[in-house]
Amino acid sequence: MPLKIGLISDSHSYLDHKIGDYLQAVDEIWHAGDIGDASILNLLPPNKPFRAVYGNIDDQEVQELYPEWQVFELEGVKVAMIHIGGTPPRYAKGVKERLRMLQPQLFVCGHSHICKVEYDRELNCLYMNPGAVGQHGFHQMRTLLLFDLDAGKITNLRVVELGKRGVLSD
Repeated sequence: MPLKIGLISDSHSYLDHKIGDYLQAVDEIWHAGDIGDASILNLLPPNKPFRAVYGNIDDQEVQELYPEWQVFELEGVKVAMIHIGGTPPRYAKGVKERLRMLQPQLFVCGHSHICKVEYDRELNCLYMNPGAVGQHGFHQMRTLLLFDLDAGKITNLRVVELGKRGVLSD
């Protein structure tokens, strides 16, 4: 049975009710950094495993709760996650070397506020950035990613558009 993942990033202390609607059906929630005020995580569906990394705007409290890097394996898929990762082939300083060493099948990052999924042939790795779910930043559309991990494969990938930045939901 596939493991359903909800991937978010760059909340910058803002989550709206729409996010909960989409994340209710997932098995795990991942946050790729720039959480902001940690109390907003209480707005996520309860009793779901949660993995996160801290981002460049996160204070000491968030940095004590979550690491800079997460490296783990689920359903036969090795995952590496950091907030500032760059994009293929121009990764942030030191990231490409670390990915070569770790050899993940999936590399997750945030920071750019741009939703992007790309296969990096050089590293034999799928790159995912879910964009930003928050209101702060230059992005036009707030986005998240939903996908499944199943027997060593990443399947059923969907981009969810939550609405335009700057437009508060009801």
